[in-house]
Amino acid sequence: MSGFFVTFINLLFQVLLFAILGRVIVSWIDPMGNMRVTQILRELTEPILAPIRSVLPTMGMIDLSPLVALLLLQLLQSLILRAI
Repeated sequence: MSGFFVTFINLLFQVLLFAILGRVIVSWIDPMGNMRVTQILRELTEPILAPIRSVLPTMGMIDLSPLVALLLLQLLQSLILRAI
């Protein structure tokens, strides 16, 4: 049963990591967010990125919240897997 949870957690975190990376890449192609893919990625990642963005200081046009989110997700994943 533990193997199922480890696989599920790994899969969940991988999906979140790829969604954040996808949002970053798609934001260069579609900065206005008109494409459906952009909207889906925004809906998936905004609950993670918005709290981080509210804490980080503004750095002009550079948004560092995806980088911080990726690091925090990897840390959280390793902590959860160690606890199992």
